[in-house]
Amino acid sequence: MKNTDPLENPDLDRASLFVLIIPVIGFFPALWTLYRRQGSPERKAVSRLAIALAFSWLLGHILLEAGALSAETRTVPMLLMSSLLTTSYFIVSLGLMVRLWKRQPLWLPGISRAAEQFLGKHLS
Repeated sequence: MKNTDPLENPDLDRASLFVLIIPVIGFFPALWTLYRRQGSPERKAVSRLAIALAFSWLLGHILLEAGALSAETRTVPMLLMSSLLTTSYFIVSLGLMVRLWKRQPLWLPGISRAAEQFLGKHLS
C-alpha cells in the first residue's frame, strides 16, 4: 500500500503555481519559496521565472520613468514605452497562466534560461 499524505494534492499545488505567476503580487510568494529552499523543482522553476519577469519589468519601468522625468522633449514616448512594457508584462503573465491551465511547460525564450542560470546559482 502506498503511504501518501492526504494533504498533498496535485490540483492544490497547481493552483499555488497560479499565485506565483500573478503580476507584481506573485513576486513575494515566489521569493519566499526560493528563500526557504523548499518545494518541488517545478515550483522552484516557476518561482525563478516569476522573479526574473518581475525584476526585468521593474528595472525597465524605473529606467523609462527616470528617462521621462529627465528628458525635456522625449517625455511622452518614454511614458508610452513604459505603459507598453507594463501591458506586456501583464499579458505575458496571463499567457503563462493559460499555459499552466493547459498543463503545458512554462518557458519563455531568453528569460527562462537567464532565470535558471542566474537565480538558480544564487537562490537555490
